[in-house]
Amino acid sequence: MDRATSQGPARSLRRGARGPTRAATRTAREALAAHHDEATSELFGIKQLCEDFGISARAIRFYEDKGLLSPRRINGARVYTRRDRARLALILRSKAIGVSLAEMKHYLDLYGAHGEGRVQQLKYVLQRTDDAIGELEQRSAQIETTLAELRLINETVRAHLAGKA
Repeated sequence: MDRATSQGPARSLRRGARGPTRAATRTAREALAAHHDEATSELFGIKQLCEDFGISARAIRFYEDKGLLSPRRINGARVYTRRDRARLALILRSKAIGVSLAEMKHYLDLYGAHGEGRVQQLKYVLQRTDDAIGELEQRSAQIETTLAELRLINETVRAHLAGKA
């Protein structure tokens, strides 16, 4: 039995002879389609992003709270664009290499609404990677010095032990 007949004739009459109004039967898919634009080309739900990236909805909401993501709301549900998905991928990659959330927000904000800040982003990345390379090279030199000292100590101790044996 369908919903209209199970709720009695009064309900059926209120809806008119043609059945429920268009707004009443609007599906979630139609609601998403109504908000779809060519700039986004695809929309994603929070559950899909969680599955795609192997993270929890709580993590995604955390990134929203920090201003890194700003999904649309359709009937109270979060809907993410391709841009949001790309931002999430960048956030997770950056997190994996130790970039702070504040730095990530700065980087993402440089991009702008329509990519007008792309050159600024690239300059920022260039400066950050130059700094990171310099820091790592310095650490590498310190590690090599420490290794040389440890090898010398190790050889000296082995020689003393070989002479006393």
